[in-house]
Amino acid sequence: GGLLLGDEAPNFEANTTIGRIRFHDYLGDSWGILFSHPRDFTPVCTTELGRAAKLAPEFAKKNVKMIALSVDSVEDHLAWSKDINAYNGQEPTETLPFPIIDDKNRDLAILLGMLDPAEKDEKGMPVTARVVFIFGPDKKLKLSILYPATTGRNFDEILRVITSLQLTAEKRVATPVDWKDGDSVMVLPTIPEDEAKKIFPKGVFTKELPSGKKSLRYTPQ
Repeated sequence: GGLLLGDEAPNFEANTTIGRIRFHDYLGDSWGILFSHPRDFTPVCTTELGRAAKLAPEFAKKNVKMIALSVDSVEDHLAWSKDINAYNGQEPTETLPFPIIDDKNRDLAILLGMLDPAEKDEKGMPVTARVVFIFGPDKKLKLSILYPATTGRNFDEILRVITSLQLTAEKRVATPVDWKDGDSVMVLPTIPEDEAKKIFPKGVFTKELPSGKKSLRYTPQ
């Protein structure tokens, strides 16, 4: 199992904390983030989903639907949600801004290539790694990140890459190293100079290089 960039998301059905869903119906015309974690009630996962919950309004502003997954039951997800909300300093309710998928049979984890062979549960079964899949409105995989159980993810980075993916899906640009929303972007090298001047009215700025190649071309976002 596993997904490669450009693959279409399987239209799976699953039980979640908001009931049974069909994945494509859940996403609708939105962008989507599917992120897995090893186990409910574990420390790193609690901090991760706490941060994801806090950033949920920012993802919503970007028309992104979030959904989490682990090999725990819906009942465990709901009980753990209270801990996540308490960690965030909020009322310990069973409601999070996104659903969590119950994949206790590991069907989706196997289908999507999410299992971490180095991390096992009390029965010796592998659990899910810290995977992030970002899907576009066309249901195709635009980005994937795979972290081991011992390393928590940076959800601000996930928000940053969503911003880049959405910008570069609309405009013929790329985002350079450490780019942040509002920074200058790079003009794609496939665009001829005269055309670049027409399609980027804010101007194109070229950095001179010893090679003489005009590859480093910037334009304000």
